Order: sequence, then structure tokens, then C-alpha cells
Amino acid sequence: MDFHILISNLTNPTLLFFALGVFAILVKSDLEIPASSSKFISLYLLFSIGFKGGQELAHSGFTTEIIYSLLFAISIASIIPLYTFFILKRKMSISDAAAVAAAYGSVSAVTFVAAVSFLDAQKIVYGGHMVAVMALMESPAIIMGVILLMKFDAENRSEGKLTQTIKHSFTNGSVIMILGSLIIGFIADTKQAEGIKPFTTDIFKGFLALFLLEMGMVTARRFSAFKKYGWFATAFAIVIPLLNGCAVAALSGLFIHDMGNRFIFAILAASASYIAVPAAMRLAAPKADPGLYIPMALGITFPFNITIGMPIYFLIVQMNLW
Repeated sequence: MDFHILISNLTNPTLLFFALGVFAILVKSDLEIPASSSKFISLYLLFSIGFKGGQELAHSGFTTEIIYSLLFAISIASIIPLYTFFILKRKMSISDAAAVAAAYGSVSAVTFVAAVSFLDAQKIVYGGHMVAVMALMESPAIIMGVILLMKFDAENRSEGKLTQTIKHSFTNGSVIMILGSLIIGFIADTKQAEGIKPFTTDIFKGFLALFLLEMGMVTARRFSAFKKYGWFATAFAIVIPLLNGCAVAALSGLFIHDMGNRFIFAILAASASYIAVPAAMRLAAPKADPGLYIPMALGITFPFNITIGMPIYFLIVQMNLW
């Protein structure tokens, strides 16, 4: 492992602001980001990611590898919730197991951003279609989580609820924003798009730092559920993402040749959602504890991936096993 990369990730300003948010809650500070501002920052990040990805996709065009990538993304987002659910339900309630499984089958846009920054630091290019891959992995994981919940929990066997949740997974604000921005970026005139480049690019990392400051505060407030599941939740939030990331980093080499794309696939498989999935699970699994799956995804898996996980996945990609 390249320890220079590890140290660089540990001292990344965005991660440090996340730690500051946790610290602020631990010392009972009155630091607070208004809810309206927090929502604006979230929408801005999704807009910027989607628009830039659409622009890149327009330049790269559609190839066989891109089609394979999209199919691979759907497969990953469907398989991970399926196998993790059966591990989780041995220790957790059905509702909690389904929500956590959906979170780990889905993806984190902020982790994606961190992965892109990692590649930029290494001067490694990646395809613009990977933004579409990220957006595409949100809904299948949510749908799979709901199907598992309905099958194993008698109280949730309601066709109407499944229909509502499937609709919600596709019309969720975060999914609409990133997919809509991707499409707009794809069809927008290149010269016209240059006019908003300062907004989509230059101030991006500053808003990301503020977003993670608030996420650190949210995480610290919601760690109470770990008293119930203890070491199991912590171990799961480290081991399963590591296994997912390493497996995808290796297997993606069978049909994807670009190193940057393989690395992003690995980090997406290793990441967990703490935006779209919690929004959907509030409807589908009201008994599931957000004080469990949000801190698992945001408080353990996210910092693990951007400090320890990324160098490991990158090393496996570099080995080019196939």
C-alpha cells in the first residue's frame, strides 16, 4: 500500500471537516447548519456531479464497454443487498436488515466524489459515463431491499407499499437531480456549458467540505443504535465494503480495461447510501432504525473507504489480475 496516498487521504480537508462535525457534537457545541442551507448544498453537489458527467459522456459516446458497464452496475446493486440481507437478519430485525442491505447495495455520491479526486491526484482519467453508472445503482438496491422486506416480514406484505416505494426510488429528489443534470449536461451545447463551469467546478470542493461538516454532526447524533448491535454492526460496516470493493476491483478487469473506471466501480461497490436509501426506507420500513444504517454508512464505511479502502482497491486494480 502507498502510505503517501494514505496520509494524503487522512489529511484531506473534506475528511477533516467531517471529523470537525463529529467533534462539535461530542463537545456539545451550538454549531449548526440551517436545514435549508444543507438541502441546497446537497442539491448543488448532485447537480454538479450529474452535469459534469453528462458533458463527459457526450464527449465519449456509447461503446460496448459502456453498455457492459451499465449492466454490471445493475447486477452489483442487485446482488449485494441479496447476500448481505441473509447475513444481517441473523443478528438484526427484518426491517433493520432490509434497510442496511439496501444502503450497502446502493451508493454514496460523496464517496464517488472522493474517488474522482483520488484519480485526479494520480493523474488517471475516467469515463464520464461513470456518473450514469453511479445514478443507476441507486434504485435497484432500494427495490431489492423492499422485496426482501416484504417476503420475510408479514406486516410489510402490501402490494401498494411496494408500488409506492418503487416509484419513490425512481422519483426521489436526489435521483431526479443527478439523472436530470446528467441528461442536461449530455444534450447541452459545449460552448454554452462553459458559462456555468465556475459554478459546477471551481466552488465544488468548498461546498463538499461544508456538506461533510454537517454529515459529521448528523452521524455523531445518531450513533445510539450501535449500543443495540455493538461489534456486529461495526464489523459489518468495515468487512463487507472491503470484500465488495476488492471483489469488484478484481472482477471488473474481465470486461473493463480502463484503470480509472475499474477503480470507481470498486469504490461504488464498497460504498453505502445515506441519502436516497434513508429517504426510501422511511416509507418502506418505518420500523427500521435510521440511527443504525445512517451511522454505519456515514460514520464507519465512508471514512474507512476514503482512508484505508481506496489505496487497497487501487492496488488491486493496478495488479491487473486478468
